[in-house]
Amino acid sequence: MTPAPGTAPAAATQDDVLAVRNLDVTVGGRTLVEDVGFTIRAGERVGLIGESGSGKSLTALSVMGLLPEGLRASGSVRLAGVDHDLVGADEARMSRVRGKEIAMVFQEPMTALNPTMRVGRQIAEVLLIHRTRPDRASARAAAVELLAQVGLPDPGAAAQAYPHQFSGGQRQRVVLAIALANDPALLVCDEPTTALDVTVQARVLDLIVRGVQDRRSAMLFITHDLAVVATACERVMVMYGGRLVESGPVREVFTRPRHRYTQGLIGASDLTVVDDRGRLATIRGSVPPAGRFPAGCVFRNRCDHATEVCATRPEWIPTGPDSGYACFHPVPGSAAPGATTPTNQEAGRG
Repeated sequence: MTPAPGTAPAAATQDDVLAVRNLDVTVGGRTLVEDVGFTIRAGERVGLIGESGSGKSLTALSVMGLLPEGLRASGSVRLAGVDHDLVGADEARMSRVRGKEIAMVFQEPMTALNPTMRVGRQIAEVLLIHRTRPDRASARAAAVELLAQVGLPDPGAAAQAYPHQFSGGQRQRVVLAIALANDPALLVCDEPTTALDVTVQARVLDLIVRGVQDRRSAMLFITHDLAVVATACERVMVMYGGRLVESGPVREVFTRPRHRYTQGLIGASDLTVVDDRGRLATIRGSVPPAGRFPAGCVFRNRCDHATEVCATRPEWIPTGPDSGYACFHPVPGSAAPGATTPTNQEAGRG
């Protein structure tokens, strides 16, 4: 498949769990996500980064078939083992896929859990709905085992508790247990550790990574935190203005970024670099409202290297099988000055 201008190639192979092609999300004549394409292989952990308003969560919700009312997805999203396209599938078909073949861990666990239902019953319900356990007794036993796997102390007692009786980190472990209950082929994580403190965040992140590794599930991990991507992911995609602007192995992208936006994100993540007035590095300007990005290169109104040619849309320049960028004035190929693997939190938050 020949990629469209500015789009990462998404040529599917037998190993691909997820294949996204030409994905658009629109509302009221405005385009919020444009021509996005990528694949994720079995067992591969892929991060999706960018400032708030870049289109990351809309991309994930499109994959899940959970876009808010009024938003429309077009293009193609195919999942291994599912005989229909996820884009345009009705709720009856999607409900058979969600929770079994594909699962999601949301940012705020209290909105993902039923406050009136004991957590063990909520886990068992997912198993029974998809008929992966033959009866309620075996589903309840499996729920307790899953709570043990995500590290909750006294999982038998935990299964009888309600969500409000847990801490934020414990609730997120329950959500993870629900997501992993049916051994999904793809786990989508949308900022799952952002609301947690640093020590709890590290433990939950380790549970997520071990959970997908044990099942050889693919993972799409959305975050503002570049350090989380460096820890948990093998490949990273950079999104801005509803488009993918760069993709590649984590170490390559974080130490030798090519797109000027990626360079800015990494620079803003380094708390040791200040200017002559003692100010931290930032990307000038702010993210435009959704659907109001400039034509051509969507980053050109914030880029110090933009020229007249940037008023046209840059082609996607492949640099490897899963690597590439879309920029007329890329960072030179050698390591960017001061580029290191990010270690602080919330880099690039808008």
